[in-house]
Amino acid sequence: MTAATHSSLFPRVPESADAVLDGLDPEQREVALALHGPVCVLAGAGTGKTRAITHRIAYGVRAGILQPASVLAVTFTNRAAGEMRGRLRELGAGGVQARTFHSAALRQLQYFWPKVVGGELPRLLERKIQLVAEAAARCRVRLDRNELRDVTSEIEWAKVTQTVPADYPAAVAKSVRDAPRDPAEIGQIYAMYEQLKRDRSVIDFEDVLLLAVGILQDRHDIADQIRGQYQHFVVDEYQDVSPLQQRLLDLWLGDRDSLCVVGDASQTIYSFTGATPDHLLNFRTRHPNATVVKLVRDYRSTPQVVHLANGLLSQARGRAAEHRLELVSQRDPGPDPAYTEYADEPAEAEGTARRIRDLIASGVPAGEIAVLYRVNAQSEVYEQALADAGVPYQLRGAERFFERQEVREAGVALRGAARAGGNDSLLDDAEDLPAQVRAVLSTKGWTTEPPAGSGAVRDRWESLAALVRLAEDFARAKPGATLSDLVAELDERAAAQHAPTVQGVTLASLHAAKGLEWDAVFLVGLTEGMMPITYAKTDEQVEEERRLLYVGVTRARFHLSLSWALSRSPGGRASRRPTRFLKGLRPGSGSLGAAGAGGGGSVERGGGRRKRRGPVLCRVCGSTLTEAGEMKLMRCEDCPSDMDEALYERLREWRSEQARELGQPAYCVFTDKTLMAIAECVPSSDGELAGISGVGARKLDRFGADVLAICAGEEPGGADETP
Repeated sequence: MTAATHSSLFPRVPESADAVLDGLDPEQREVALALHGPVCVLAGAGTGKTRAITHRIAYGVRAGILQPASVLAVTFTNRAAGEMRGRLRELGAGGVQARTFHSAALRQLQYFWPKVVGGELPRLLERKIQLVAEAAARCRVRLDRNELRDVTSEIEWAKVTQTVPADYPAAVAKSVRDAPRDPAEIGQIYAMYEQLKRDRSVIDFEDVLLLAVGILQDRHDIADQIRGQYQHFVVDEYQDVSPLQQRLLDLWLGDRDSLCVVGDASQTIYSFTGATPDHLLNFRTRHPNATVVKLVRDYRSTPQVVHLANGLLSQARGRAAEHRLELVSQRDPGPDPAYTEYADEPAEAEGTARRIRDLIASGVPAGEIAVLYRVNAQSEVYEQALADAGVPYQLRGAERFFERQEVREAGVALRGAARAGGNDSLLDDAEDLPAQVRAVLSTKGWTTEPPAGSGAVRDRWESLAALVRLAEDFARAKPGATLSDLVAELDERAAAQHAPTVQGVTLASLHAAKGLEWDAVFLVGLTEGMMPITYAKTDEQVEEERRLLYVGVTRARFHLSLSWALSRSPGGRASRRPTRFLKGLRPGSGSLGAAGAGGGGSVERGGGRRKRRGPVLCRVCGSTLTEAGEMKLMRCEDCPSDMDEALYERLREWRSEQARELGQPAYCVFTDKTLMAIAECVPSSDGELAGISGVGARKLDRFGADVLAICAGEEPGGADETP
């Protein structure tokens, strides 16, 4: 058993304290035995930090050094706290409190409030956004739904950084933070929000921490009672502590030093929420006698992946970079990271989908594959490419593109403009289809220049900008297309993605991927302007973008692919450049070369659609086809169809049955367009069936005999059901 694995899903409780130490590597064992004084564990990605600290607590409890009720372990998510409690129970250390900061503070508030203030604790406001909306209205400030989310996030940031409303504008200027609206205006809304809470006797989640801090500061008797209860503290993910959380931790501790913190400054990627690695980096200054243990044995990733991760950090600058950890892989060698340059974004998405399909065919489960990108608006092209390739997928941390509120609203607006036609004055000055779309979407928040900063407003703009780009691509592929044609195209794309969520390839932003891992990871869209993102202006912001890419790299266990596209759309100017973070790491990009920190490999030129296809001609009129749906049908949409309707229905029924047996959505067998093409061509041989777009070698192998039998009017003989 390695230091990072369990022998079974239900491991036996160790028979003794010493048995708790079995299976730990030397550094993890050192952590487990460091039970006195301040302890700082610097733990790199994949090094088994949770294992180390839970075994530390369990060893202390089983050895009689720590009383279970005297230990408080705090982390940042309910999932992480639950995992910690589960591991402690498995190790025979039940009774230890493992909670989030908010949960621990709320529990203390509920207990002491009647004694300090009297009566019950004020009602906890589950969602503050409605009260923020009312505060804005009272300040005569009109906010749309996305601005409301951003202002709410600003109020949360102000509170966790202990910034009062009057000081908010100055704090924003000092932090070089891009506020979503005028800081003075946000300060007024913030002040009104606080007043409304007082008037209605409600508190929010940040108040839970603030009130706990206030009680512990003002009531020394209560502070002493809590310190008598909890005598040993463990803090996980310490690099993400906010100033307010650190203040609460200091009050819990008092003048004692029985504290163990665990973190990695190189994984600080949430500074926009108030998280700061300063407390981790200053720990040894505050506690000169601290025991410091570094965990650098990486049990997650292959040497090739770890080599690239180390190379990324070797070029980092700033204070966090000075404390970077050089990881050492404990796994057998694997394939080199793959670097692929594509001509355009659709080609990158299609190439990624093909590689994923090949991985699945080679035995890698779809659920062990992830596609990670910088912003959620990038998901749409990958959703489409995976659907076209028949690969099931699931979105994490975001709605499906066509289910996003702003995309639905844009669709309604475009549909209304299409119906109005020339009677819509909004379109009077629009000369072509893209101009019409830009005019309509400008009423929904789209502008020629992106908004400053990040957050909901930026996400909304990115979604609308994706629709504008889609309109430009559509007009280029179908000269003379109307707004009604585009609406029909959007409807078809949306319908193709309305399958239920299935166990499939994960699509996620890099932020949403923190704390997760997969056998195969595809990092896509790695161009300047996206990585680092355009609004990362300061050195600190750029370095956080580098750390974000590092987090993405270290999610991969075995297969790692990094890609970028030279232009946005087919035929566009190849003006993009791969991210600066890969300079000297990817082969041929600098002095480190192929044998340098990048871990070997070579840069491929992804040919995408143009290399694979060449001209596709309509089989009815002979015109060149450029739109994906037409190429599947091998005819223009407007050309007459000779589809056998009865055959098409039989194929649909057969497809539904196959999808049920495989436990996958129907489009993973064949898309509607592919079935239409089969029903029009009525192939009679493997060669004719293979010539239809959407029928690759794998699907021909699996479903070919059935499809040909149905086309011949016979009963299908059963397809290979091996997933």
